[in-house]
Amino acid sequence: MRITDAKFVTSSSRLEQKPSRRLPEFAFIGRSNVGKSSLINMLCGNRKLAMTSATPGKTKLINHFIVNDSWYIVDLPGYGFAKLPAKERQKLHDVISDYLNNSAEMVMLFVLVDSRHDPQKIDVDFINELGEAGLPFSIIFTKGDKMGPVALQKQIDSYCRQLLLDWETLPPVFTSSAQTGLGKEEILGYMEKVLEDVREDFK
Repeated sequence: MRITDAKFVTSSSRLEQKPSRRLPEFAFIGRSNVGKSSLINMLCGNRKLAMTSATPGKTKLINHFIVNDSWYIVDLPGYGFAKLPAKERQKLHDVISDYLNNSAEMVMLFVLVDSRHDPQKIDVDFINELGEAGLPFSIIFTKGDKMGPVALQKQIDSYCRQLLLDWETLPPVFTSSAQTGLGKEEILGYMEKVLEDVREDFK
């Protein structure tokens, strides 16, 4: 699949504020500073599409981008550590939960995990909660350019073994790098397949 056009549509804090046009939605989420916006920009071939920042917790709203005038990329706020008061952290949690539990148009959630780190409890718990809720999701390991290919694969294999302690089989897993374009074709190809599978639901 080729992305020929991608543009920002709207930011929202409540589900009823999202775009009224009913199209498939691919949502992206991960811990603060995992490289979510950079990955979205890489997939769309536009480094300025989604706001990027070195400051964790910068994305505080749900951001919709329309792609090829036929589906949406949804940039969700990060979860986990951010330098925010407890009240604001709870507000972000509510924004994320409302979208994940109630957006009928979400056809796939991509959970982003920093490939450099060993399994973090907050990520494992979040992934397990998605499984218990029956939400469709896949895992994308980010920042795959930060170590050599052998070390990278070893780290990902170790992470997957940890997840398999709670799972019989894992959802689809991808490795990416916003800097080198690693994983772009694989992720876009998978998204194209998902779109084909749900086409009848959006007629």
